[in-house]
Amino acid sequence: MVHYWNKEMETMSKDELRKIQGERLKTTIQRVYANVPYYAEKMKAAGITPNDINTVEDLAKLPFTYKTDLRENYPFGTFAVPMEQVVRVHASSGTTGKQTVVGYTRNDLKTWSECVARCLASAGVTKGDIVHIAYGYGLFTGGLGLHYGVEKLGAMVVPVSGGNTARQIQLLKDFGATILCCTPSYALYIADEMKSLGYTKDDFKLRLGIFGAEPWSEEMRAQIEEKLGLKAYDIYGLSEIMGPGVAMNCSEQRGLHIAADHFIAEIIDPETGRVLPSGERGELVFTCITKEALPLIRYRTRDLSVLTTDTCSCGRTSPRMEKVAGRTDDMIIVRGVNVFPSQIESVLLKFSEVEPHYMIYLDRINNLDVMEIQVEMNDTFFSDQVRKIENLERKLRQEIESAIGISAKIKLVERKSIQRSEGKAKRVIDKRKLF
Repeated sequence: MVHYWNKEMETMSKDELRKIQGERLKTTIQRVYANVPYYAEKMKAAGITPNDINTVEDLAKLPFTYKTDLRENYPFGTFAVPMEQVVRVHASSGTTGKQTVVGYTRNDLKTWSECVARCLASAGVTKGDIVHIAYGYGLFTGGLGLHYGVEKLGAMVVPVSGGNTARQIQLLKDFGATILCCTPSYALYIADEMKSLGYTKDDFKLRLGIFGAEPWSEEMRAQIEEKLGLKAYDIYGLSEIMGPGVAMNCSEQRGLHIAADHFIAEIIDPETGRVLPSGERGELVFTCITKEALPLIRYRTRDLSVLTTDTCSCGRTSPRMEKVAGRTDDMIIVRGVNVFPSQIESVLLKFSEVEPHYMIYLDRINNLDVMEIQVEMNDTFFSDQVRKIENLERKLRQEIESAIGISAKIKLVERKSIQRSEGKAKRVIDKRKLF
């Protein structure tokens, strides 16, 4: 059964959608030109006025916006409304430089809740569900974004936030939660801890998981579904654009439906900036067309994906994006080869002898880049037989080299020896001095 939250918007014809997008884009450009000096100056430098933007096809005329632009205008320099209209701010969890600050008006919060409710309904969440939210609350958008979307839908929220995994598990069991919301790496951590505490997946009532905030592979999806006994869905968003709810899997899981009446998505060549046709892989770019406080124009996400525009078998007509395969700025360059942790993860998770917990170490020895991948053995395989371990390391090394095109040292380690994360997983430690 197909679940819709806003069937009119989710199933409108493509011509109707383009018309709405064009009208909202034109209004947004006029507003940012009048109210955001940064955008006015950028458009003038490009020789563009609001009168040049009338349809979606005109979008390519506009310059890109980068995260550095937001940091240079920190904290509120890119806001398009007076501060007295801003009722909430969130900020990115960036580890370098100034944070990127996002503002919301009351209407923005309503839009956000609408988008998240739409996402949840598409996965089959109903008013009868109990939704356990283990995303962090606070400046991070994950917790509060899901929270208000769940309330909009009418389901019960359990606002646990992150941390204290033993308590998370207790509440999941005692409250009878049916939906789990967290990062995919934390979902696996919860599953491991459940097993350590003597529970099986049958001790819980979980049926769906809403996971996002970090790249994850289809192999990891399979692991999560098996260990927690639920169906896993991918929700996408980024704080600069709105937060979670920009896109999500429907029950067909043939890509993530984008809320295209609120956000226009493009795929570009990350090197040239050229817009790529449907079906080609490149960098996701988003333009906000209903945001009031912070309507970003052609914001470069650094996320790598593919856009498709055919109608989904669920009946939704909105464009879909593939699961993010990595980020241009998370990309590792090792001996001239571009490597994404998700490529390595896909190989590791094909081996039943290891756990989906790993760490990539990079170093430079005698002017040569070296890569070591530490991965945990599972309890079933764990052995003190050196030969068994060496044979598995050899197999992993061969498979990874075949997948990424360069060799890496593989080191199998004891279960739970790699530090866990209750938020976004840290997968790479780079010890190289690259400058």
